Amino acid sequence: MAGFDFDAVVVGAGAVGLACGYALAKRGLAVAVLEQETAIGQGVSSRNSEVIHGGLYYPTGSLKARLCVAGRRALYPFLEAHHVDFDRCGKLVVATTVEEVGRLDTILDQALTNGVDGIARLSKAEALALEPELKCEGALISPNSGVFDSHGYMLALQGEIEAGGGAVVLSTPFEGAAPLAGGGFSVRAGGEAPTGLTCRYLVTAPGLSAQAVAARIEGFPQATIPKGHYGKGMYFRLVGKAPFSRLIYPPPIHGALGTHYRRDLGGQAVFGPDLTYVDTLDYSVDPAAAPAFAAYIRKFWPGLPDGALTPDYAGIRPKLHGPDEPQPDFRLDGRDTHGIENLVTLFGIESPGLTSSLAIGEEVAARLGL
Repeated sequence: MAGFDFDAVVVGAGAVGLACGYALAKRGLAVAVLEQETAIGQGVSSRNSEVIHGGLYYPTGSLKARLCVAGRRALYPFLEAHHVDFDRCGKLVVATTVEEVGRLDTILDQALTNGVDGIARLSKAEALALEPELKCEGALISPNSGVFDSHGYMLALQGEIEAGGGAVVLSTPFEGAAPLAGGGFSVRAGGEAPTGLTCRYLVTAPGLSAQAVAARIEGFPQATIPKGHYGKGMYFRLVGKAPFSRLIYPPPIHGALGTHYRRDLGGQAVFGPDLTYVDTLDYSVDPAAAPAFAAYIRKFWPGLPDGALTPDYAGIRPKLHGPDEPQPDFRLDGRDTHGIENLVTLFGIESPGLTSSLAIGEEVAARLGL
């Protein structure tokens, strides 16, 4: 750290930013994670499904495929070691019509190509034996999918960073950075006590504000900043007993995984998210959406009682594609993209970013040559 205030600065204390900080701290670096909010994980990380994904769907060779599988394999041991609550409940991807059955074979082939552990095809009878209230014509089972306490996970990451001599600094928005002549960066941070600090390595992982943060780095080529889109997803909670013990997913929709079912760690059933594109960070849940949710859910659970859905919460995903555009990969941009040494900028870290987070941290460290 000679000559620098910190070896590395990470912008954003969500799950991915903290995982990047953890990966760097494991390598003996003194890390500062800057967060504009008053607590960790207040953005994308606080408004998701808390699902541990298997890595079934993502294109061959993509970062999403590789980092989801690697991240999931690393995540369970981390959660166990840090006593963070999880439920490796498994997941069923269900074909609700005969026409959808062929899609299961396509997903199975992709999952096997991606190296997903334990994935298997189930007949209609086998699926109903596991989940009697289900309506389906066949299914895939991903036994290593699950749900977990994402906030407990982020607290464990913060603890690891601090145990390594680093700091997670709250209420400290990133205001800009400039490369230093001899290498490294000067970083400007705001808040009640504006400050400047220097570091050798800089990583930006601020979720929804990724584009704005990159634009505040002096010399960053604006043409390499991808256009961002806000993908809003609402969730509804079931009033009553949870009908399934496993995650239930229909085949993916265009640009997302579709409205799915999970039983949370408290034993309650939650459905969502849907997908609508919005222009502002609007986290309201429209009760009028309940009938559309109910119609979708009844495709795989006909027993949903009338009036049993109640608005729960909404999240917004940092998408790199618009409504009718193909879904792109994660962006982990290093010098080969933007031309700046010792800088990695992250864009479009939506699902499966939470599952992938430990692997994303390792990938960022590798791209910094660490």
